[in-house]
Amino acid sequence: MTLFDEAPAPSTLDELREGARRCQACPLYANATQAVAGEGPADARVILVGEQPGDQEDVQGRPFVGPAGKVLRQLLDEVGLPIERCYLTNAVKHFKFEQRGKRRIHQRPNRAETTACHPWLAAELALVAPRVVVALGVVAASSLLGENVVLRDVRGRALEWSGPGQLIVTAHPSSLLRTDDPDERERARDAVLQDLRLAIAVEGEV
Repeated sequence: MTLFDEAPAPSTLDELREGARRCQACPLYANATQAVAGEGPADARVILVGEQPGDQEDVQGRPFVGPAGKVLRQLLDEVGLPIERCYLTNAVKHFKFEQRGKRRIHQRPNRAETTACHPWLAAELALVAPRVVVALGVVAASSLLGENVVLRDVRGRALEWSGPGQLIVTAHPSSLLRTDDPDERERARDAVLQDLRLAIAVEGEV
């Protein structure tokens, strides 16, 4: 049984956002502040899919408004893709974390949680019908492809898949924030820029 077996799938993005706010398909809703559905134009030709909301996204109710979102905006600006033209969302709509004192430490969602949340992501993809889907990190890529993936095995090319448009896989912007070595961080950043440029090229060809 899937999330929409007993109720119709949302027919608009507004319906989807409202429905996601009430979702209790997995235990993550109990501790999160709110569900964070996607944001962007309904006719966006590029969808960027991250892992899950972070601390700031959970508080503000919007995707990619925290530190990783700032990095993503810088990267998109550098390759000439206005973020206003993109639809931004996550594979999982609730923030998964571990409380340590006053801090909430990000925890990676497991397969059951991404599977429970996948109908929301699939509905977003169907409603927006983008030309290109960019998976930011292995959690997003695994959710989209329905199998565990290794980043190096799937990045660097446009993938044919069962969803709309073509799929490009790259690293999540948060991985750049976790890289302490300046040279390694610069190489990783260049690789993400290359992947985003590929996404732009594919979007223009489709």
